Amino acid sequence: MLEPYKKLASILRTTPEVLYELDVKMSKVTGQEGVMEEIANQNDILVSKTLAELSLTRNSTAEEVYEALIGHLVKLDQKLYELLEKPDLSTMSMVCGKLCETAFKLFSPPKGMFIKKDKVAELLEKYRPDNLLNHFGYTSVAELLEKEGFASVVSALRFTQSKDWMHEFFDVAYSELKPEDFEERDVELKVLEAKWLAVADKFLEKKYHNISHLKEYGVIFVIPLPIDTVGETMRMFTLIMHYLHEVPFYSDLFRKFMKDPDFIDKFKSLLRGDVSDKRVEIQGDRPVWRVVQTYLAKDDEQDFRLLEPHVNPEAEHWLKVSEDLGRLSRMLPGENGGGLSLGYWTGLDYVGDFFKDQNGQEQLVSFDLTDLIMSLVKKGQIKYLYHQQEALWNKMFSEYQGRERMNELIGENIISGFIELT
Repeated sequence: MLEPYKKLASILRTTPEVLYELDVKMSKVTGQEGVMEEIANQNDILVSKTLAELSLTRNSTAEEVYEALIGHLVKLDQKLYELLEKPDLSTMSMVCGKLCETAFKLFSPPKGMFIKKDKVAELLEKYRPDNLLNHFGYTSVAELLEKEGFASVVSALRFTQSKDWMHEFFDVAYSELKPEDFEERDVELKVLEAKWLAVADKFLEKKYHNISHLKEYGVIFVIPLPIDTVGETMRMFTLIMHYLHEVPFYSDLFRKFMKDPDFIDKFKSLLRGDVSDKRVEIQGDRPVWRVVQTYLAKDDEQDFRLLEPHVNPEAEHWLKVSEDLGRLSRMLPGENGGGLSLGYWTGLDYVGDFFKDQNGQEQLVSFDLTDLIMSLVKKGQIKYLYHQQEALWNKMFSEYQGRERMNELIGENIISGFIELT
């Protein structure tokens, strides 16, 4: 078996045979040959280039490579914190300031297709969020929405209501929706008021992420936790940018399926992030790629679906974030953004390699920005790898078919769960 298949398979935790068979079939369908070898070569070139920039070599240990990458990220995190004028989230609910201004300057999402606000109010009256109402002492949903605001209320449902309530609201209330219950409106980025920290603490005992999104409402929300962890500024800002790309992606799919008789079933499937668990028996020369619209490795690194050819729209959103950061560097005054090399990781999303650790064991080091950010915030307790691995699968598909065509096929086949090429 040729070396490129072995190298890529070891990074992806699959077998050289899987990649060899995939290459043969994709070459027949697309006419593209030597793709795996080219990707492996590109990976080696980028690894060597990055190591040289970090004053390291192929003989450096896994710990040295990881710490050098993290050290560079720490410097960029501090510079981003200063660029965003040292954001204090507790004071930004009314005026988001430089944080939101910079995010929307980099990417201003188009209007999306979301559930009408008055329809949401109607559903909340029918399925009353008692935890939230009781906490504030409101007697009606209308009063709750008027006093607290739409974005804050729908965001707070995530961390105030019980799992049973959320399940019923999603499974039962959303089943009542019709295409006419949707409207075009702007995506909203909302920093919640500081008082919502107390609400979240009461119900979740601080076991929450401070940034999330609601695809069906077009809302991205930030719980105003203190920015007191190294890497937190970069994590927060890149997550915001990620959601600014992800929300329109799903909104386009809502719009695409709206005239289908089973629209609501598809709508709910998209919100759940369904990934087929069907095992496909591939016959003949027809290549099949699974569509994985979530990060399965967060729950199970050994999920069999991760070891098969697949594409992941999440990795595409993160690629766009790295491009956004590169654009931010170019927008800043002075050469290379005055030394703010935020575009440093552009093009490194799929890059990774093996280095011996201090015990002489081979360890995979991801050069992917998202993996490194998440590892930094976790203080190295977890060495994230799966963002790089998913980006590498996407890189493979796009080298055969082109990135634009890959994204078209993801949209066309996200519900069925498989792209079947002929």
